[in-house]
Amino acid sequence: MAFAQPHPRFSVLSASSLSSAEHLSPGSSSARFSVPSAPSINTAVSTPKPGLRPNIYDRSLNKTRASEVSAPAFAFLFSEIVQYTQKRVSGINDLERRLNTLGYRVGTRVFELMAWRNEAAAKAPKRETRFLPALMSIHTQLWRAVFGKPADAIEKSVENADEYMIIDNDPSITRYISVPRDMSSLSCSSFTAGIVEAVLDGLGFPARVTAHNTPTDQFPGRTTILIKLEKSVLDREEALKP
Repeated sequence: MAFAQPHPRFSVLSASSLSSAEHLSPGSSSARFSVPSAPSINTAVSTPKPGLRPNIYDRSLNKTRASEVSAPAFAFLFSEIVQYTQKRVSGINDLERRLNTLGYRVGTRVFELMAWRNEAAAKAPKRETRFLPALMSIHTQLWRAVFGKPADAIEKSVENADEYMIIDNDPSITRYISVPRDMSSLSCSSFTAGIVEAVLDGLGFPARVTAHNTPTDQFPGRTTILIKLEKSVLDREEALKP
């Protein structure tokens, strides 16, 4: 989903709300309820009447490929997600973990959609078996499908052979989020890291993906998505070398 139109910044975080955790407790009512019978399912394909707007389920997934999502609407929705999650955690690490989990759920659906579109568009669709081509597709195709533009760079760690990084100088997902100074280590791009982790799992490259703030003078919102591959991926890459 690409984003359109600028929007004022949303302040979604406060230091005080992280100091206490809130938990939802199930109701104590013991009343019994009757379960209604399931309605019958009509499997016939419905044809929209002339002049009526087609149902969202009747739209072609390929025709909505380049559709845009309102940036203000997305910023408001994501700020509500962060605030809701923030009230139910005990610290920054827990908040990032839950955002990562939410992103992972989105990533599984994004992977399925991209795989379907690739199969529908290509005469001979293929699946990447090497990590670097798969990482390039995430850097370009995934970022363009979700954020409307490719990521800015890919880097490889010089110290650890199992670590790669995707750099986004101005993440759309955090552009309208203000983080207090005492919580500067928090990265709401953990949601994006969850999406990347889900896609890597779907492609067969299991890894632990985290998000880190790496601001610069030119790009104060710069974020690094750190990918730490599992040993099985490195072993397979070594075996596939020509």
